[in-house]
Amino acid sequence: MRVSLTIPEKGKENKKVGMIPVSTTEAASCPDCPLAAAGCYAKSYPLKGRWDEVTNGQRGTDWATFTRQIAALPAGQAWRHNQAGDLPGNHNAIDAAALSSLVEANVGKRGFTYTHKPMTKANRKAVSDANARGFTVNLSANTLAHADKLASLAIAPVVVVLDAPEGTRADTKTPAGRTVITCPATYRADISCGGGNGKMACLICQKQRKAIVGFPAHGNQKKAAATIARATKG
Repeated sequence: MRVSLTIPEKGKENKKVGMIPVSTTEAASCPDCPLAAAGCYAKSYPLKGRWDEVTNGQRGTDWATFTRQIAALPAGQAWRHNQAGDLPGNHNAIDAAALSSLVEANVGKRGFTYTHKPMTKANRKAVSDANARGFTVNLSANTLAHADKLASLAIAPVVVVLDAPEGTRADTKTPAGRTVITCPATYRADISCGGGNGKMACLICQKQRKAIVGFPAHGNQKKAAATIARATKG
């Protein structure tokens, strides 16, 4: 599995992620997902260009090299796995051994990521183990009802796509009454994931928590993503 790790330079950091390292994993890692055909923000340029280069082998490294890069990060370093791509393993499956090696490399750091992989029995165990060992894997939901189903597994924090205008605060509740808070970096100009360049750090997605984090549909395909968030059942 091919992965690229980007260490941001001051003044050139991602506006939403901020001054923390971020990785990109080849497209074969992505599962069957309602957003794959239309609605995936990672299929918008310029991110799509970088993602294509990783997928085609023009950029990045193999998995073992990538985990060594993570192990070499400073103690306490926050970092985000996958601005594009998913957990290791082709399509719907999680490669538990590969994920475990990343979790081990993350010891002493503050890594976090998101997964759209289906929560089969094997995948649930891999995700649960990762969270228990300090690497935060958020389960990504397509709708508020889907967020309830994922939260009921009680193995990981949950995030969800919101049918809300980009740049607005849209705190809400799921059908089961769970609290959904809007990602602050999506509506506040003074906050990013990792802070830096005059911005405050959020890192709520790195924390184990009960609250579900909502992301208003964004990117060039936000209309399609909002439609899925509104119409997809379960």
